[in-house]
Amino acid sequence: MKEHHYQVTMQWTGNEGSGTSNYKAYTRDHIIRIEDKYSLIHGSSDPSFRGNPIKYNPEELFVSSLSSCHMLWYLHLCSEKKIIVLDYLDKATGKMIEDKNGGRFVEVVLNPQITVESEDMLPEAEALHKTANQMCFIANSCNFEVKHSPKIIALNTK
Repeated sequence: MKEHHYQVTMQWTGNEGSGTSNYKAYTRDHIIRIEDKYSLIHGSSDPSFRGNPIKYNPEELFVSSLSSCHMLWYLHLCSEKKIIVLDYLDKATGKMIEDKNGGRFVEVVLNPQITVESEDMLPEAEALHKTANQMCFIANSCNFEVKHSPKIIALNTK
């Protein structure tokens, strides 16, 4: 069995002078650092939970993890099948619910808009989304189905 380990440094930056002395005394802001990476990700909680709306929240990062993992597998599979992807843009959405047991995601829909080089690539380009989903480590870790609604166009048509 092969194991992978990841290390992320999370630094809370929301102490406004009195720490967590009460629920409203602090912000949910934080910075995510990964050693030897270029940029910082400024994070907070969702605005519904007193977070800063202009900073990333864990729920957005979760959806982005699913989106990027799927994209990386999809591009890999396309390259193996000689499908030339020229552009890939995903506007992924996620739905989380709260109930008496807490909160949980119940749906993520990936909506990739893809341009491939030629029309003959379209059928297999469409089919590879299912395989990419099966390969995605993050999707395989979810307790709900990750859905896909791709729109694929060809740059060159016959």
